[in-house]
Amino acid sequence: MMALSWIPVITFLALSSIYCIVSHQDPEMWFQNLFPPKMCPANTSSDTFYGIMFDAGSTGTRIHIYTFVQRSPEKAPELEGEIFESVKPGLSAYADQPQKGAETVRKLLEMAQEAVPPSHWKKTPVVLKATAGLRLLAEHKAQALLSEVRGVFEESPFLVPTNSVSIMDGTYEGILAWITVNFLTGQLYGRNQETVGTLDLGGASTQITFLPQLEETLEQTPVDFLTSFEMFNSTYKLYTHSYLGFGLKAARLATLGALEMGAANGQTFRSSCLPKQLEAEWHFGGVKYQYGGNREAGETGFESCYSEVLKVVQGKLHQPDEIRRNSFYAFSYYYDRAVDTDLIDYEKGGILEVRDFERKAQEVCDNLERYSSASPFLCMDLSYITALLKEGFGFRDSTILQLAKKVNNIETGWALGATFHLLQSLGLSH
Repeated sequence: MMALSWIPVITFLALSSIYCIVSHQDPEMWFQNLFPPKMCPANTSSDTFYGIMFDAGSTGTRIHIYTFVQRSPEKAPELEGEIFESVKPGLSAYADQPQKGAETVRKLLEMAQEAVPPSHWKKTPVVLKATAGLRLLAEHKAQALLSEVRGVFEESPFLVPTNSVSIMDGTYEGILAWITVNFLTGQLYGRNQETVGTLDLGGASTQITFLPQLEETLEQTPVDFLTSFEMFNSTYKLYTHSYLGFGLKAARLATLGALEMGAANGQTFRSSCLPKQLEAEWHFGGVKYQYGGNREAGETGFESCYSEVLKVVQGKLHQPDEIRRNSFYAFSYYYDRAVDTDLIDYEKGGILEVRDFERKAQEVCDNLERYSSASPFLCMDLSYITALLKEGFGFRDSTILQLAKKVNNIETGWALGATFHLLQSLGLSH
């Protein structure tokens, strides 16, 4: 079992006593103003501090600027709020233009300079973590992009930690998203461990994470799917895995057969999930693909489309029995496609069952021409989500999914959990 010793993540917020020891050794440390003067009388204090986290995904780059507040000497700092913005496309689209990719980061960083008071710039850490989009690039192209971004960070007035720009392991992505959601929903407090699972569907990869309650699950799960860590005097043994190549956009290429063939010779890739008369091109990961519907032969509609996407997932994912009785938070493309088809409200999110995605997929796929103007891939995406949930992970039709873009006005996903880790690692590394 893999042990993540760096994740008492949120416990960091309660470790104010460490400051009193370390700050006297180095009074210029970034976190010297985190804690109130009553705890360390020789030092001054500030009520507010910040953390900046970039999420460099396959389809876009997002900045999260978090504000934390120390309200009283007796309480740990609280998460006050978040400023969030994004740009498209993602860094991987600039595989052959790394400087241009870094400029998209620079523009977002300018927003951080406006949000964070100048007096806090030097002690506000900034970090970028890239996910599956850069994992799929050739190593030298990914490193060229990261190098350019690192240069942008070093030119900024913010604190740039060691390893400030990196590609994040998919396992950590799932764990940190789980921490974020369960922290925001208050499930990490107390001893009942009534946590919720998380499902994240990106462009290039997908993650599933939950806390098993049955010994049978722990015994029957591959060892590299389990991670153990401690938090709030409790030990958590998480089931978590990231499936690279099973994100929504990577699944489109797999369904079209483009992953095996590539984009060579200008071949047009066709699918019954697309309108028959469609002829178009699509850019993903810096590559241009020609695609279209089955003009001359073959049926369209849900059944034929579902049989195509089923080949992408069937028999390729681990299926723990326990997930069928649990509830899960689902975000990213699960959320987006539910919004696109009016299954949930964009601002409020909503609660769905797995069968709701299948019902909507049938409606869209059996009326391709009506929905094609919204997105030619809508039928394929909904069918893939249905297949991923049911045949990939093994969820029941009745499994409850809480679709959420934000919880308590904070973005879901891994960024907040990663920021907690960042703050902890900086505070404990000296």
